[in-house]
Amino acid sequence: MSDEHEDQEEQSEDFAAMLEASLKPKRFDKGQTIEGRVVGFGQDVAFIDVGGKGEAAIDLAEVKDADGNLEVKVGDRIQATVVSTTGGITLSRKLIRGAANARQLEDAFHAGIAVDGKVESEVKGGYEVRIGGQRAFCPYSQIDVRRAADSAVHIGQVYQFKIIEFKDGGQTLVVSRRALIEAEQRASADEVRKTIVPGAVLRGRVASVRDFGAFIDFGGGIQGLLHVSEMAFSRVTDPGSIVTAGEEVTVKVLRVDEGTQKISLSLKQLLADPWATIETKYEVGQVLNGRVTRVAEFGAFVELEPGIEALAHASTFPPTGRRDGWTAQVPVGLTAPFEILTIERDKKRIGVALVPEGSARAAGVASAAGEIVAGAQVKGKVERHESFGVFVFLAPGKTGLIPLSETGVARDGDVAKTFPVGSDVEVIVLEVEPPPGRKIRLSVKAVAAAREAAEVREYAERPDAAPAQGFGSLADKLRGALSPRQK
Repeated sequence: MSDEHEDQEEQSEDFAAMLEASLKPKRFDKGQTIEGRVVGFGQDVAFIDVGGKGEAAIDLAEVKDADGNLEVKVGDRIQATVVSTTGGITLSRKLIRGAANARQLEDAFHAGIAVDGKVESEVKGGYEVRIGGQRAFCPYSQIDVRRAADSAVHIGQVYQFKIIEFKDGGQTLVVSRRALIEAEQRASADEVRKTIVPGAVLRGRVASVRDFGAFIDFGGGIQGLLHVSEMAFSRVTDPGSIVTAGEEVTVKVLRVDEGTQKISLSLKQLLADPWATIETKYEVGQVLNGRVTRVAEFGAFVELEPGIEALAHASTFPPTGRRDGWTAQVPVGLTAPFEILTIERDKKRIGVALVPEGSARAAGVASAAGEIVAGAQVKGKVERHESFGVFVFLAPGKTGLIPLSETGVARDGDVAKTFPVGSDVEVIVLEVEPPPGRKIRLSVKAVAAAREAAEVREYAERPDAAPAQGFGSLADKLRGALSPRQK
């Protein structure tokens, strides 16, 4: 019995505490949105029970429709905003609806409550905003956190504004949308940052486009940089051709610098890498059309397809006698046939050489490089002179050396004058070093010897030719010139 009596006493004490708490007036702050129950109507106001001993008032006009009929009855529950706590609690619903009068707007100004407004027109220095029956002014700097390229984009829009200046009984109203946006950004910034980690794929809005890339806004005032080099696998010269301000895009987070809070983003990392299937599309010796995208000191870059760029090195062009003479053959924008010389997939490199238009190689005939074998008589262009001989360009990636002893020029003769850079020269291939070697030894003297031998044979085959003497020594001389030197 003693235990039962103690339980009853505890329950009685709990009920008393709950009753006291329910009767204790609640504390409300200006700007707070609360819910209450309609308990009655006066001549000008409706009375709302907001809990405890608290009772609030709201203008009767705020609970009537456009025809003046009451929208609520006793017992209905409504939501409203606290606009004043002086001399009782005053509520408002129409601040949110944008139908506030001057007194309500003043209450909203003091309470810091957001009000709905429609941007009517553009005026000097900003915009005219209609809030209920009142006109307000919003400076350009306060309509958004960033000024739009086209200021007219806001006209006709309905936004929420904060009243930052209230004078002359509401005749002078200055409002700001930016203040509300920044407040929301500060509140959400921490949550947004938690989602921005390397590897994350996020949706964002293009805030602005620059020459070097675009800034992507993720909300909360947090932006990342989408650099132009990360927009596509192909070379991008105009970022505006890839993204536009205001556009929603999906990007991948590459890096987040904790010290500077800089965020690096990528668009191309979400695309298929064209280099992944390079072996199935290209092979050494293949001839295909490419477009010259840019020319550097060391060669020309050639786009074979979007995202695949090859290099035609300066050394693959026939010498012209001028240092940069080769650049005239590959102006930016040129589309021409190029032959693939090398493929390095791991380094994402392809070496190509320009194929002269109209040549057999451009039509797909086997490369002339296959004709450069010992004993072959070929034509080339003088590339440069060295103290030990003359280098001759034979084909892209194929340069041979005419040793001084094989030039046919006397010891005290002028080799440079005899073989000017860029001039054509006919040579016989004496030796081709087996792969991976690249040395090719040439001879001009052997060409003369071969010509002499041909003339002798032609003479010897004539019916009226006299018996020849000593022809064997000339033939031996030619064979000696053509035979590889002993190592």
